[in-house]
Amino acid sequence: MARMYRVLGFWCLVIGLMAFAGHMTEFALLFFAQAVAFVFLGYLNFSERTYITMFWGYMVISFVGFTYWSVFKMDLPF
Repeated sequence: MARMYRVLGFWCLVIGLMAFAGHMTEFALLFFAQAVAFVFLGYLNFSERTYITMFWGYMVISFVGFTYWSVFKMDLPF
């Protein structure tokens, strides 16, 4: 399970590099920070239950953040 966190870190790094190449600096910095966090957590060798619990927490926070941003921060499309 720890290896999957390192894989998540790798893909966050790839997405961050593509965003940086596309001149989306804030988006790229967000994914660089996530990549560092995932790789760091991947080397801590927690139990599988801990990794799954952390991933559920990450998903809840990201979905709440995405919903907040898309409802309250983005302008209406019309």
